[in-house]
Amino acid sequence: MSEATTGGDGEDDIVSVNFKLTESFLEEIDDTWQGRGFNSRSEFIRYTLRDAVEFPTFDRDELVALLEAEEDVREGLTMGADEAREQFGTDE
Repeated sequence: MSEATTGGDGEDDIVSVNFKLTESFLEEIDDTWQGRGFNSRSEFIRYTLRDAVEFPTFDRDELVALLEAEEDVREGLTMGADEAREQFGTDE
């Protein structure tokens, strides 16, 4: 595990964290953890948070850039790899 999840020395105290959710979202969480075979809601939430810390996905700037690139593709402002190789005379 990463230092972020174990505290580095493995001797961190367990603490409780409270947060608010809507009842409907909590029901979705309960359906999810039970359907995926977790032993408890807490285990599922810890797993999910650990996964988010260890394997972060796109940050906002990366997402914006991805959406802009998608718009360029739709507007025909980009070219495929084969077209670029042909235009610039490069080999595969």
